[in-house]
Amino acid sequence: MELTEDQLKVAETELQKQLPQSLKIYGFLVLRNRVKSDSYIVLVDRWPQFSVIICKPQYKQKTDLFKDTIVFANDEAILTETIRNSSVIDWSRYLCLGISLPHMEIVKAVAAERNVPSNQLSLCHMMILEDASKLPTIDCSGICLSSLDESHLDLVNQMWKFGNNEGAARMIRNMVTNFPSCCVLDPEGNPVSWILTYVCCALGMLYTLPEHRGKGYAKALISSMAKKFCGQGYPVFCFIEEDNKTSYQLFKDMGFSEDPSYRETWYGFNDF
Repeated sequence: MELTEDQLKVAETELQKQLPQSLKIYGFLVLRNRVKSDSYIVLVDRWPQFSVIICKPQYKQKTDLFKDTIVFANDEAILTETIRNSSVIDWSRYLCLGISLPHMEIVKAVAAERNVPSNQLSLCHMMILEDASKLPTIDCSGICLSSLDESHLDLVNQMWKFGNNEGAARMIRNMVTNFPSCCVLDPEGNPVSWILTYVCCALGMLYTLPEHRGKGYAKALISSMAKKFCGQGYPVFCFIEEDNKTSYQLFKDMGFSEDPSYRETWYGFNDF
């Protein structure tokens, strides 16, 4: 069943009880219940005691491949039954899906039943700032902090590792125009370092132009966004790809921690 606006607020409260495993969908609902964004529908297997919750984007164009379907489940049998339902998951079209690593094996098995090819896009640590007091003191004097705006979209799109294409540009536009962001501006007012917020409320796309690295900009951005999120009651977390040891250490130094037994993964199913 699809949740109403009022039910989405109840679901947010229920998912909060199942943190940190539910953090990605909980974060999605925290933003969804407070901030305007691209259209999603939220489905559950039953109400009010749901075991599976799925956040599905409303695809408008063929290149909307960066709109993730987000899944959380606490019952593997019900998860299997739910995603076998073609009205829940449309296996005939491209699907980018994010879920915990053990549950992705269930999704891949259902896809294999339908001869749907799959491809792992990323495997990530989930890093969480559980206590804002763990943030180190960052000297931001001399650093001009601001928010990104639409004039910065092309630059962010060009520098993102998955970017420089139409689908990424639309996703970044949604992030910049609707969600919190922070950037460092040079004397001419151009961003030289930035961090954005994904639709699931995770911090991401942290990037500093090569010629401006080593100046502490990334730490200043993380600290600023973390404090803002804590002040607004948002969870503070991010996903770090397993081979990105530099970013992992950076967030660890900033007071973030992880459950080493938990991994979040993204897979693409079908091809355009």
